[in-house]
Amino acid sequence: MKKQFNDKKNYDTALERIRDMECRFDRVQSALSELQKSVEAYSDVLDDIAGLDDYYSGDWKSDFSADENGELPAGLKRGVLSEDGLWNFFEENRELREQMQDLCDKLKKYDRF
Repeated sequence: MKKQFNDKKNYDTALERIRDMECRFDRVQSALSELQKSVEAYSDVLDDIAGLDDYYSGDWKSDFSADENGELPAGLKRGVLSEDGLWNFFEENRELREQMQDLCDKLKKYDRF
């Protein structure tokens, strides 16, 4: 078998390169694993997001008014009735969709893998 390194400098350079690539490989594997979990979790709640959108466009106003009039029980969890809660959620969701689209556009230049 032919020897790959003719001198110590080439050998040291190769070791540094391999260590660098190994760090990149570890980071990428971790990021891919986390991304996969997040994409699956987000996919699992798409129907919930649609339900919240339907609620906000429909019955939310009457439920909000009922709460404002004191008609709902005091111990009822009512995060969905805050004036800004759902609006802020939908805005964050829109921004996330834009980020994902931007990422998809960036990934197109890496079609080789």
